[in-house]
Amino acid sequence: MAMTHHKTPRLKPLLDKVPPGFLVDTAWLKRSEGIDPKSIHEYVTRGWLERVVRGVYRRPLPRNVREPDDAAWQAPLLSLQWILGKNVHLGGESALDLAGYAHFLPLGSRRRVHVYGDVPSWLKRLPIKAEFVVHGRTLFGDDPTGIVDSSRDGQSGAQAVNVWRWPIKTSSPERAILEALDELPNDASFHTLDKVFEGLTSLRPRLLTQLLVACRSVKVRRLFFVFADRHRHAWRKHIEASEIDLGSGPRALVRGGKLHPVYRIYVPADFVPVSKAHDANG
Repeated sequence: MAMTHHKTPRLKPLLDKVPPGFLVDTAWLKRSEGIDPKSIHEYVTRGWLERVVRGVYRRPLPRNVREPDDAAWQAPLLSLQWILGKNVHLGGESALDLAGYAHFLPLGSRRRVHVYGDVPSWLKRLPIKAEFVVHGRTLFGDDPTGIVDSSRDGQSGAQAVNVWRWPIKTSSPERAILEALDELPNDASFHTLDKVFEGLTSLRPRLLTQLLVACRSVKVRRLFFVFADRHRHAWRKHIEASEIDLGSGPRALVRGGKLHPVYRIYVPADFVPVSKAHDANG
């Protein structure tokens, strides 16, 4: 009883910081809360925490409280962002999905969740019906331009799960489409992203220009203009390609593709402007 009495004062601040359904790891428990392994074991035994995988713990939900459908991947991501203090954001196709542009994104039995930044190794070991695809920050470096807090209505229900209203740090559609283009041609489909691009009618040209300048990939910058010229949304006329460094010389991208006559990158044949296809061939 004395040991329990000694540990209890540390429990309340822990429960105040970790909402039901959220995750923490051993390193955070020790560093932030001063909780030693023996205490962690006691908390698990008493049902105050539950072990997810080695070194990772979840605060249980109250009985009869239903988690949101997307809790499997949102809970770990929100935990990383708002509790563990990791510099990580949702991006690429996943950010486009969150923003409502997922109509043509591929759906599989296991959702692929694209996250950018430094994440703990246990993220990929979680026993959930989602696959975290982790990307470094090579495309923009440490430039946070276009990373926003999503505004979500959250799930209605018990007060205990109102934390699902917490915003997810995510790429804006302007940044997300550049991150998605970076995955071409190996991990994304030209024709899938073409359908997504078709719906991007309300992008902000000033933010796009800032992102194109900050973007470190000539491939991505050239591909962006290939798609932008193809769809001719109203915002396109407000972006000056001459102000963006597009590099020099042709760039190979698609094996067996055709060279785009303006942006000098090999793309699928149907992405080459018809009127200039002959010139592109040689």
